[in-house]
Amino acid sequence: MDEGLSALRSVAHPVRLRILSMLTAQPMSAAEVARELDLTHANASYHLRVLHDAGELVVESEEKIRGGTAKRYRYLVGGDPERPAGPSTNEDHLARQLATNAEVVRRLAQRAKGPGSSSDIETWVTPEAWQQAMEAISEAMILLHEQARPPRSEGTIHVSASTQAFRMDDHA
Repeated sequence: MDEGLSALRSVAHPVRLRILSMLTAQPMSAAEVARELDLTHANASYHLRVLHDAGELVVESEEKIRGGTAKRYRYLVGGDPERPAGPSTNEDHLARQLATNAEVVRRLAQRAKGPGSSSDIETWVTPEAWQQAMEAISEAMILLHEQARPPRSEGTIHVSASTQAFRMDDHA
């Protein structure tokens, strides 16, 4: 992979975003990812390699299967702490956001009836209110990541949660 490609840019692809979401719950092999996302094994392997090379995934384990070795990858929420973060540009952030938006639209098309939440705001608040909101958002996302289960586990429901919260540049 081109060393100039940042980790943010590497995940700016709808399939890779879906893979990261799935690998939050459990490590999976390329064959398992391919089955779950209805991809070819080669395509799943390619996307896993891109994410691994960018430091978004680690190889959790390896097992011998039919004369070969199957790697099981795990998503590191926040990236690999052993690898320094590469340069990320505003262009990288925008590319990831465009991919995320496309993925959210795909998920909305599959939305089930029932409780949900959607909100948008651009406003001015006190620093204290901003800090309180950031803590609440962070707690909610940590809870969902910690409670993530393997796809289609008994007693689970399929959910989607995406957040974007940031301070605006007053000089832009």
